[in-house]
Amino acid sequence: MTDPSPPPVPRVSRRAASIDVSGIRRAFELGAALPDPINLSIGQPDFPVPEAIQAAAIDSIRAGRNGYSLTQGTPELLASVRAHINADLGWDPESHGHSIMVTSGTSGALLLAAMAVLDPDDEVVIPDPYFVIYPALASMIGARAVRCDTYPDFRMTAARVEPLITGRTRMVMVNSPANPTGVVLTGSELAELAGLCESRGVLLVSDEIYDGFTFPEAREGGRCPSPGRSSRTSLLIRGFGKTYGCTGWRLGYAVGPAAIIREMLKLQQYTFVCAPTPLQVGAAQAFGVDMEPTIARYAQRRDAVCQALGGLSPIVRPCGAFYAFVEVPPRLGISATEFARRAAAQRVIVIPGSVFSHRDTHFRLSFAVDEQRLQRGLQILAELLSGG
Repeated sequence: MTDPSPPPVPRVSRRAASIDVSGIRRAFELGAALPDPINLSIGQPDFPVPEAIQAAAIDSIRAGRNGYSLTQGTPELLASVRAHINADLGWDPESHGHSIMVTSGTSGALLLAAMAVLDPDDEVVIPDPYFVIYPALASMIGARAVRCDTYPDFRMTAARVEPLITGRTRMVMVNSPANPTGVVLTGSELAELAGLCESRGVLLVSDEIYDGFTFPEAREGGRCPSPGRSSRTSLLIRGFGKTYGCTGWRLGYAVGPAAIIREMLKLQQYTFVCAPTPLQVGAAQAFGVDMEPTIARYAQRRDAVCQALGGLSPIVRPCGAFYAFVEVPPRLGISATEFARRAAAQRVIVIPGSVFSHRDTHFRLSFAVDEQRLQRGLQILAELLSGG
């Protein structure tokens, strides 16, 4: 007799089961299900990839450069990154005991760094609010994410981090300009944090994916503040997707102590292998593209957000990236999750703060949308914040 019971389902790992689906992706799926939504949820630039970058990638494909690159990256992109870091931060990383590698997005760099440094039961200090990947990285490695509460100003300072460092701390992650808050730390704040980490033998991972989206008032010497070469134990991670509108190309790079980069390269050989070769060739042209008109346009959108909502709810003015983290007024008596549900009922998609934090008091909106759609969304959000 045939057994009518279904075959057993293969067991999933505790690692996979411990990680929830990204709340950002859930918002994306919700937007796809609504008729003509005003989607203020996704950090996806709304401008095309600059022509020079497109042309270089297309020429590379047509020239047959479609195989593997070296694990560390193509020669032209490595040279371009080295020259950019030299010009942007005023130092040649390879003459300071540091190395460079190209990664499959900044998320790939973050994963490789975590794998290279963290063992099970080690600790990594992350900001709260945080980018959603940070606690998930710790879970995937079997480490523990220790949250640094940065409310109400969202500044991850050395004074806030120091009490959290223990004998198990191996890594501190800082994100400036920050997702979801748009806060940009000063050079002195980053230097103090780097100094603290160096004194404790802890790796500082500086996630600067939005370095190109630093608005003029937060720049120092015309640049995004960075720990740079101020520490022998700092790992700088940057990328191309946000600044140049090529998020789907999955290209980032890491600059840091040679010993750490060497281990990340070894791990990349067995995971990502290399970043996409023809797209690396295209990205090598990126630093020659003037993105200032685009950044100025985004700063104007930021101003529109603050003007429309700032009188109704406290907003820490974003000085970089393209997000605002808006508090739901306590007088409304509702959580950010409930506020996001009410906004969705009017076809406006925002993300509740519980996706990024242990608190559910704020919501994140992205202003990486055209001005007309943004204004319509802000009008609806303002009505909801007013209690309408």
